Amino acid sequence: MTIKINYPKKLSKTSSNVVLFSNEKFAIQSLKKYLSNFEYSYLSDLLKINDLKKNLFVFELSSKKKIVLISIKNNLKPSDIENLGAEFYGKVNYGKNSEYTIISDSVVGKYDNFLGHFLHGIKLKSYSFKKYKSKKDERNISINVIGLKNKPTTRNQLKFKALEEGTFFARDLVSEPGNVLHPDEYAKRLSALKRDGLKINIYDEKKLKKLGMHALLGVGQGSIRGSYLVTIEWKGLKNNSKPLAFVGKGVCFDTGGYSLKPARFMEDMTYDMAGSATVVGLMKNFALRKAKINAVGVVGLVENMVSGNAQRPGDIVKSYSGKTIEILNTDAEGRLVLADALTFTEKKFKPRFIIDLATLTGAIIVCLGSEYAGLFSNDDKLSKQIFNAGEKVEEKVWRMPLHKNYDKLMNSKNADVQNINYVGGAGSTTAAQFLQRFILNKTPWAHLDIAGMAFSKYGGALNSGGATGYGVRLLNQLVEENYE
Repeated sequence: MTIKINYPKKLSKTSSNVVLFSNEKFAIQSLKKYLSNFEYSYLSDLLKINDLKKNLFVFELSSKKKIVLISIKNNLKPSDIENLGAEFYGKVNYGKNSEYTIISDSVVGKYDNFLGHFLHGIKLKSYSFKKYKSKKDERNISINVIGLKNKPTTRNQLKFKALEEGTFFARDLVSEPGNVLHPDEYAKRLSALKRDGLKINIYDEKKLKKLGMHALLGVGQGSIRGSYLVTIEWKGLKNNSKPLAFVGKGVCFDTGGYSLKPARFMEDMTYDMAGSATVVGLMKNFALRKAKINAVGVVGLVENMVSGNAQRPGDIVKSYSGKTIEILNTDAEGRLVLADALTFTEKKFKPRFIIDLATLTGAIIVCLGSEYAGLFSNDDKLSKQIFNAGEKVEEKVWRMPLHKNYDKLMNSKNADVQNINYVGGAGSTTAAQFLQRFILNKTPWAHLDIAGMAFSKYGGALNSGGATGYGVRLLNQLVEENYE
């Protein structure tokens, strides 16, 4: 299904469904000019017998005409308005070719860019991944916005479109099955982003071996597919100021290796590359909206498989940082990929900050469920900025502790560090504590454990189930608010 948003100068003759807004008490006196006498009287009568605690009513005046009446409550946040748009999308029935006309002049209250956020919510909620369905959804939805006031500016339309395209690209990547989006194919798709104005560098196994990235390479050595580190650069400033850096875990499929996962729900491990997808979608968004920043995305792409050449529990590898790592559990693989990617990013790009994203631990789901991502950081200012951005777009984070006392749980008898805590407890914290060891120059750094947020079986306010694209909107808000 496709949704097209138009801004015609006048009402289409074929349009029969009208969307109007009222105040929170559903007072409709000001809407008389948009309705016939019969329609106004009919709506007034229906409102008297309905529960006005709802946000939205769909009144079917005939088989060919609906009026959608939406109340705008006081003091709505932008995320509330987006949720209202998503609610509209969910409650309106769509035929093969449906058309709705939003009367922008009916918007009440003083809101900055109300319709921009409302339409953004509709688009985000409308996403579905039907690529491999034999029967295609051929429905086409047209939403016309007419009126003299409250229309989104051209600039805001482009901004929301870039954010939607970046989020949808991330969702598409996460939704692809592992036999399609393996590391070789993933690297090819990233190379194609050059057309958006991004600079792409792909480091293959030969280059990674030369660099000494044996932590990352060890994870992928059991697969017939290649392993890669890909850098994605956006230069939106003419100066050479330090970039903002985003690093993502890209384990395209995770069997757990020899520390094999249970068969139940292993099919979900196609989304173990969601951290990298967020970074890619974010960078695409920056390029499309011509963000006035310098930024770099770095993703490690591997497949964690079982074979005669796969990494074993007990192996010791030397990371790009020079630190040695004892592999006690091959299913704690994401932190190995990130270890090399973090040190490489810090050393090569010398960024203002580094934020990494990963579906890293099941423990974070036990702790926070699917409401918050876990936030771990060495920098209070950056943490506060991420937290505030998350509250504004409803991609929430909760800060978790880091402390030197946790280090003893990750110290190895045989190497500099071990990749899991065998004592038990603090699974997400010790994983973050491990990652922190690979930030060598005290660069402000934050780790987002998004294991509970990247994929939803039941859907959420702005997604209909499946890949969520979590993090694209959060980090875009962070950048827009604090660094542009």
